[in-house]
Amino acid sequence: MHAEERHQEILHRLRERGSIRVSDVAAELNVSPITVRRDVEALAERGLVTRVHGGALLPENRPQGAGRETPRPSPAVGRGGREPVFGLVVPAADYYYPEVIKGAREAAAARGARLVLGISQYDPEEERAQAERMLDDGIDGLLVTPCDPAPARSWLADLTVPYVLVERRPDDDAWGAERVVTDHAYGARIAVRHLSDGDREQIGLLLREDSPHGALVLEGYLAGLDAVGLRRRDDSAVFRLPPPGGDTAERERVLGEFTDAVVTGRLDAAIVHNDHDAIVVLQRLRARGVEVPAAMALIAYDDEVAALADIPLTAVAPPKHAVGAAAVDLLAQRLADPGRPRHRLAILPELHVRESSS
Repeated sequence: MHAEERHQEILHRLRERGSIRVSDVAAELNVSPITVRRDVEALAERGLVTRVHGGALLPENRPQGAGRETPRPSPAVGRGGREPVFGLVVPAADYYYPEVIKGAREAAAARGARLVLGISQYDPEEERAQAERMLDDGIDGLLVTPCDPAPARSWLADLTVPYVLVERRPDDDAWGAERVVTDHAYGARIAVRHLSDGDREQIGLLLREDSPHGALVLEGYLAGLDAVGLRRRDDSAVFRLPPPGGDTAERERVLGEFTDAVVTGRLDAAIVHNDHDAIVVLQRLRARGVEVPAAMALIAYDDEVAALADIPLTAVAPPKHAVGAAAVDLLAQRLADPGRPRHRLAILPELHVRESSS
């Protein structure tokens, strides 16, 4: 594992746990404590961690008196000078969005604001109803992940409070809505680069049909192939998979076609969006006698449960926590300065390298 990969693993554990012990991380990464201690020192020099005896903290968690204080964000102010209230409407709270919610909640608390949550369950009517109830209750601003931005545009334009789109890029680029998103095309590109650096030349893409990020993942995958000189003349290495609750026969057909492509040597690597499908693919490949990663390298996209596969999966990890936090910050700044230029933020995902692509 390269130094930068260890640094990312250390930062990932810090975001999950708040603090780490050098000895624990050394055991988890199968390296010496001295190596981890040097990594912590390098991260501390970049201002990304705070060193403590035997371990490290995130800078915002440093004890009082342990060096210079990290500046706290300016507190937001609601109507009438009261505590501001931000609404957050997301499609689900059981996959992908828990970390977005956590990031938003922590950022709101840091600004002295209260966050109220609504779950649309991918129902556009419920999404609008949730937002309207929040408005009736007196929220000062709205964070929203529309099921489909196009039809949501009309009612969002009528809001009497500012709003920020979260993890959504409307097709109409003239829509000047502020937004915070993951750069999913970048995520797919770094996955392709990693596979190419491992001497994989037949790189496929298995893409969930219902994903709102699918077009961007495909864009990044194709751009990544171009960058490393592996672009094919056709899209025979791209497989579009229905969701588990969709067309069962078609789903089985696509999974079978993908597995056959691996067994017959037409693929030696693939990016699979999302984690759940990547684990299904891994199980099917192993049942057909395909050795992962010796004969086939796999990279999952989302990194929700990829590390829990029987062969831990390398995964592209969207910066979900950072997206939620940045969206709150953008909304708070809009409230503080309504005339400021509008912003669109794209945050880069990370690649967490594990056994399935080594």
